Order: sequence, then structure tokens, then C-alpha cells
Amino acid sequence: MLEAGLFNTIKVALLAITFSTIVGVGLGVLRLSTNWLVRNLAFAIGEFIRNTPILIQLMFWYFAVLLQLPSAASATNIHKWFVVEQSGVFLPFPHLSDSAEPASALFVAVAIAFLAAACLRRFPARWRIALLGAGLCVIGASYASGFGINVDLPVLGRFGATGGLHFSPEMSAVLITIMVNSAGYISEIVRGGIEGLAKGQWEAAAALGLSRADTIRDVVLPQVFRIIIPSLTNRYISLTKDTAIGIAIGFPELFNVSGTVANQTGRDFETVIVVMAIYLLLSWIISALANFVNRRIALERA
Repeated sequence: MLEAGLFNTIKVALLAITFSTIVGVGLGVLRLSTNWLVRNLAFAIGEFIRNTPILIQLMFWYFAVLLQLPSAASATNIHKWFVVEQSGVFLPFPHLSDSAEPASALFVAVAIAFLAAACLRRFPARWRIALLGAGLCVIGASYASGFGINVDLPVLGRFGATGGLHFSPEMSAVLITIMVNSAGYISEIVRGGIEGLAKGQWEAAAALGLSRADTIRDVVLPQVFRIIIPSLTNRYISLTKDTAIGIAIGFPELFNVSGTVANQTGRDFETVIVVMAIYLLLSWIISALANFVNRRIALERA
């Protein structure tokens, strides 16, 4: 049972880390926009998110938004790809076709490795072209061996939707809450990193004729991420621990499931110690990965 709770915790944490980083970086850049309305709107959103308790945000998304969605009888498909109703959110889900052979999946993995290597600038141009050609050839071989991808679309029936990738209301509420809450903090981290960058970088980019968007994308953000990785690491660790708020709405994450295990076994103390050790291990893994990236960036910069 703990395995299911741990899987849900890791799934929510990974999705929240990905989406909160994207949203947080965008919000942090908008905080420094030259447009007065956009700049102050981003400021207001960030301040509101960071100055309200995360548990209240969870209650808002769960009770005021997700549980107010249409019932199964009145729900409709959105462009026949998405279904949003009280029982959750249904999204398209790609999967291998039934005719795919194991060898075709291996070919695809090799092709992805070749294409990823072709994107690395450390290789000479001729090697990158060769890797790209090899990857395309392997993809052709995979299709010849029966590889194919089907998309499982959600189907709306009389008693609700079926098929596709299903996110329950509880998981959707926890994911949205943690993503939005963390995005507010990440936006401040990004804003501080951008303002801490030397003004000479902006002036040099302007002297080269780069637009503001090109300057942010090609000059500012690559340097900012080298500065803010330790702060992002702390945010990611806190984000992972924040998944425990799912117990408030019955989402079966690690902490919630541990209560059931403790009730069934009568081992309250041992269960709490195990859960604490798992959270500690997850935090160490995130910290180790971030430190690895930080060392790689520091070596490249040196």
C-alpha cells in the first residue's frame, strides 16, 4: 500500500516540478516587462499566491473549481480530445500499437539516443550530421518492424467518460495547487536572478542589435539559471514535501496512505519513521541531481 502512495507522491511531484518551473519562469520574466499593466499584473499574481496559505488554495481549487465542473450527464467533449467533468479530467494518451514488436521499441530507444546526441554541441558538425542520419535510419527500421503509436482518446458515455489518461479531482486539485503555489515562489527567484545579473550583459546584447526577447532567451536566462539552481533546489524539495497536503481532500499520497497502514498494523511509530525516511530520501535525490547539474554548469563556465 505504501508503494501506491509513494508512486502518487512522485508522480505529482514530477509533474508539479515541470509545470511550476515553466509557469514560474514565465511569470518571473513578466515581472520585469516594460509594459506597466503586464508587470503589475504579474506582481499582483505572485504576491497573492505567496501570501495565502497553500491549504486554502487547495480548498479553492478542489471545492470551488473542480467539484463545480459539469456532471457526467451534462459533460461534453472538447474538440473530441478532452473531457472535463466532476469525476476528473480525461486527456489523450499515446501508446504503442498492438502490432509493435519488442525489437521496434528497441529501435526507437536507439534512435532517440542518436537524435539526442546529435543535439549536443560538443560534437563536431560532421559527427552531428552523421548521428542525425543514423537516428533517422533507425526510425525507418523501427517502422519497418511494425512500430506504431496509437492515441487512446477519452469517450464520453452515459455514466461518464472512459479511456485516455484520467486525473481524478483530488489529484488534479493537489497538482494545480502545488504547481501554482510553487510558480509564485519560482517567479521571485527568477526575478531576483535577472535583477542580479550585471547590466553590462543587457548593454552588450543591445549593442549587438538583439531584441529584448532575444536578449532574455539567449543571454539572460542561460546565465540566470546558473545563479538560481540552489534556490530552485530548495523550492523543489519543499514542493515534494507539500504533496502531503493531499490528505486534506483524501488524495492517496504517501502521508495519507501511511495513516491507513498504521491503523491496520498498529505500528504508528514505525510507520511515521518510514514515511519520514522516504521523504528524506526523496529530498536527497533531488538535491543530488541539482548538485550534479550545478557542478556541470560550473565546469562549463570555468
